[in-house]
Amino acid sequence: MKKLSVSLLALFALIFCFSETKSQQDLNQDYFEMNKAIEIFGSVFKNLHSNYVDDLNSGDLVKTAIDAMLAKLDPYTVYYPESDMEDVKMQLLGQYGGIGSLIHKQNNHVMISEPYENLPAHKAGLKAGDIILKIDGENCEGKTTSQVSERLRGQAGSTIELTIERDGKQFTKTLKREEIKLPNVSYSGMIDTNIGYIKLTEFTKDAGLHVLQAYKKLEAQGAKYLVLDLRDNGGGLLNEAVNIVNLFVEKGNVVVSKKTKHIEKNATYKTTKKAAAPNVPIVVLINPYSASASEIVAGSLQDLDRAVVIGQRSFGKGLVQTIIPLVYNSQMKVTESKYYIPSGRCIQAIDYSHRNESGFAEKVPDSLKTAYKTKNGRTVYAGSGIEPDILLEPYTPSNIAISLAGNFHCFNYANKFVKEHQSILPASEFKITDDIYEDFIHFLKDKDYQYVTSSEKTIDALIENAQKEQIDSATLSQIKDLKQRIIEDKKNDIYKFKDEIKILLLDEIITRYYYQKGSIEASLKHDKEVKRAIEILKDKNEYNKILGK
Repeated sequence: MKKLSVSLLALFALIFCFSETKSQQDLNQDYFEMNKAIEIFGSVFKNLHSNYVDDLNSGDLVKTAIDAMLAKLDPYTVYYPESDMEDVKMQLLGQYGGIGSLIHKQNNHVMISEPYENLPAHKAGLKAGDIILKIDGENCEGKTTSQVSERLRGQAGSTIELTIERDGKQFTKTLKREEIKLPNVSYSGMIDTNIGYIKLTEFTKDAGLHVLQAYKKLEAQGAKYLVLDLRDNGGGLLNEAVNIVNLFVEKGNVVVSKKTKHIEKNATYKTTKKAAAPNVPIVVLINPYSASASEIVAGSLQDLDRAVVIGQRSFGKGLVQTIIPLVYNSQMKVTESKYYIPSGRCIQAIDYSHRNESGFAEKVPDSLKTAYKTKNGRTVYAGSGIEPDILLEPYTPSNIAISLAGNFHCFNYANKFVKEHQSILPASEFKITDDIYEDFIHFLKDKDYQYVTSSEKTIDALIENAQKEQIDSATLSQIKDLKQRIIEDKKNDIYKFKDEIKILLLDEIITRYYYQKGSIEASLKHDKEVKRAIEILKDKNEYNKILGK
């Protein structure tokens, strides 16, 4: 009970510390209501333990209660019990103790998806497709990926014994866990004669330094232009976002401001150092999964007319969280402020302070979006994330591609391929030939990859309505014939979407030989956003026109 009361008191104290502007009378009423709520909760909790028919887990109950309370706010205000501290460390620092491998579940077993290069799983010889049967003697059959992942993680330096099945044979491997530090820059390289490319995956510690190091290498290779890829980057540390902007923007420029309920807690972050590349033309790539720190970088460079932004509208996370230490080594991440980028606009796209009748928060309506001006006078808008200067349609996979990937047919074929081919050409040169593709089709002969198209669903609905309305049998028969023709036509999808499926196969196979870096390198050849970025950087007039120069 003491633990519960102290934890809740800390939470409510945090909430009401932002009420300094209230009158003393209002504050007294607030504290009365707070203590009343704690007392009521404590009474409920105590009587549950005393009277409930079954034994109760105090920790689980408290966690459930706190989570339910925080769910009324925004998705970023989160309570972390002591047991979740490893996850917090990973989120903030991009590191954890483990074996260094992606995993997934297939046929009631969790298996290795991809071992990270030069980390324990890779060093131990584990391969994509290896089934994890046991961890330290504990059977893993039927367990979820989360359950297995939790067992794989642990203190760096500790050992773990895995029983693995490969090609029907079982063997045991003993691995020593390491501190797994995920790279901020997952890939960098030249994508044209004088155009460099940097893929920034994380905004964890030293992200700015790693981008600088990558840029210097590209500069030495002759890079005069740069593509900074922030797609699928969910953000991270604010100071690293500022550091990255400072690489391209001279000292003294505002990057982002934080505004809270209290003026004294507001903060403005400026570039503080001489820029490493103040004049290099830049294209920034974003998509709907670019969020938070990614949006600060993309939005600041856009507001300062320092880069052309290409892709799809970003996620729109303009809320700022701070970590608050609580009792018993627990912590809470609390939304305390909002981000505002140089033009003065806030990038937050969803208004959690106002909810509809169903209790769901909604996006800021277009009618409430406010116009702002960039440094050169271009119009940009608040309340919608970052709108690209060049908006491109996102990739929409075909039904057959979704089915083949979702049923792990491309994954499993890649495992077959690597057994038959000791080596392949470099990642930038390897291609899925027609012979390889025909072999893949042969591989699918006894595999199930059925899927229902939108056309089939439409016709099924039409048939249902026709039957209800007692349409004559001849017409109904014609409708059913049409459905059958669509089903027959669907058999050709494996050839109709050949180019798309080849890209899926390419990614899986390349990953087996050259890991994540190779996968990214190979994907650049087929990336329409990267191709558009190259076009813009090569067209000085168009580039300057977009930036209002």
